[in-house]
Amino acid sequence: MTSSTQAPPAARGAGDAGTPAPRRAMKDRAQSTFYWMVWPAVIAFFLFHTVPVLVGIFFSLTNYAGYGAWNFVGLSNYVNLFKDDRVLQAYGFSFLFAVAATVLTNLISLSIAMGLNAKIMARNFWRGVYFVPYVLAILVIGYVFQFFFSSSLPKILSGIPLFADNILTNETWAWTAIVALAVWQSCAFAIIIYLSGLQTIPRELYEAASLDGAKAWRSFRSITFPLISAFFTINVVLSLKGFLQVFDPIVALTNGGPGTATESVTLLIFRGGFSGGEFAYQTANAVIFFIVITIVSLFQFRVLQRREADF
Repeated sequence: MTSSTQAPPAARGAGDAGTPAPRRAMKDRAQSTFYWMVWPAVIAFFLFHTVPVLVGIFFSLTNYAGYGAWNFVGLSNYVNLFKDDRVLQAYGFSFLFAVAATVLTNLISLSIAMGLNAKIMARNFWRGVYFVPYVLAILVIGYVFQFFFSSSLPKILSGIPLFADNILTNETWAWTAIVALAVWQSCAFAIIIYLSGLQTIPRELYEAASLDGAKAWRSFRSITFPLISAFFTINVVLSLKGFLQVFDPIVALTNGGPGTATESVTLLIFRGGFSGGEFAYQTANAVIFFIVITIVSLFQFRVLQRREADF
């Protein structure tokens, strides 16, 4: 009789289970390494973001002026914000500015991106040129624009009453100069996003559309825009969120003037909180502003993503 050297099933199972043990050990070490890489970032985020936010919410419930003693006042700061005409005017200006700048930025950026995506001479050169405004310091460029609007433009367009004088001193139209500066710089980043979206569209779709007799506008409406709708959503949300927090262009051009005609919410928070003795009051304003921006961004995502699904 020949003796069988086959291991019993239980032994085979134990051997198979033990075979990938080194692999599991490597996987466990890799996961522990990932944790050690993530935890410092989580701790830093908590210390430099979450803790200041919580401290700010705490002080928004006090009458702290930024110095000296303070007492708890509950929600009175929040209640007073809705009765403050200056705060309401700042919110109105911020939303007017943000909507106008967002619309212009996306219209101009998409048009330029489509031109840069076409077969033109020195295409890469022009792509680099249009990205230059994004890497320039906004305050430096702001002072250049200030000189342009206050000195050069009145001489160039002296025959037009609106531009005959310094438009930055015009209480009604000064905000348009800030929009021009903000749009000029913001278009650079939006163009890059639109270009990345346009390059994902196969050329064959346009060729097939042209064979079917589709004109340029028909191709844009039926092919281009539906296929870059996700990129459009990203640009609109980022643009509106960024423009609602406008600060540097205003400081460079008008510093909130004339009067308080171009005073944004962020500029009001900065002025009142750090030099106006309204630290707790403007901290409450900052909390409200954070909630408003969050709600607006979520609403945008919901509406625009629904439009993407319709396409």
